[in-house]
Amino acid sequence: MLSVALLGGESSGKSTLARQLHEALAAQGLATALVPEHLRAWCEAAGRAPLAHEQAAIAAEQTALIEQARAGVVIADTTALVVAAYSEHYFGDRSLWPEAIAAQRRIGLTLLMGLDLPWQSDGFFRESPAVREAIDALLRRELQAAGVAYQTIYGQGPQRLRAALAAVATALGRDLLPDDPALRKGTGRWQCEACSDPECEHRLFRALIARRSG
Repeated sequence: MLSVALLGGESSGKSTLARQLHEALAAQGLATALVPEHLRAWCEAAGRAPLAHEQAAIAAEQTALIEQARAGVVIADTTALVVAAYSEHYFGDRSLWPEAIAAQRRIGLTLLMGLDLPWQSDGFFRESPAVREAIDALLRRELQAAGVAYQTIYGQGPQRLRAALAAVATALGRDLLPDDPALRKGTGRWQCEACSDPECEHRLFRALIARRSG
């Protein structure tokens, strides 16, 4: 079994990409399970954001949902690591990091969402691009400090899905882009374009912005 976790702050494309990955893998005959973001479900049910003392239970439930899922590929739309990042950002509470990192080490493939998507309000919980950037910085800090390997996924639409599928294909040791020319296009450059070297990412991001403004 391969577990794939998508990490990122608000409006970074986690949920959309998780659904797309699930559909694309299922279409190729792979037994695939999609684990939704428990934090969002909790907020929608409660009609509010969680308080400081409620964060630990939410993080623990996210981990439990992932580890209870049974399929050839389990796709997690976030992990306890994101809850820990929000807990530090909003409440200055760093107590959730150790358990969240331990759970993240049990994930087979960690994909961090690049911040090249435009931030969009959902009219409910999303706060600002600044919060998205702050959560991204906290996730990178903890992943790098703990030595947890991750790959950063960039791109718009099919490009983003293509990069994620390429990462999953490498982890599984099989081809996952057999038919769709839109997904096939440019796959030979993926290892460079979506690598997890922070300096390389920054150069790529600046290049993408320059191309769009040129």
